[in-house]
Amino acid sequence: MSLTTYIAIYFIVWWTAIFAVLPFGVRSQHEDGAVEDGTEPGAPIRPRLVRAAIITTILAAILVGTFAWAVEGGHLTLDMFPMPFDIDKAAGAG
Repeated sequence: MSLTTYIAIYFIVWWTAIFAVLPFGVRSQHEDGAVEDGTEPGAPIRPRLVRAAIITTILAAILVGTFAWAVEGGHLTLDMFPMPFDIDKAAGAG
């Protein structure tokens, strides 16, 4: 695969992972017992967005790096996955 493909995969993995990482370690106003008037009780006290972005960046790099190693090393190929239909027939080659 090309570098552009891996960058696109990294982008998708990063955005998926950020939503998984965002709630880790965040306490809401309701949980802390300090709800300010005019705010949502479920709003975080300290969202720690920079910490979440750093963790997500490292996590995505590890996942995409492992995927790239498996693909480039021949440990993971498209032939390993069952296909719901014959691709050659669907493309009109057969």
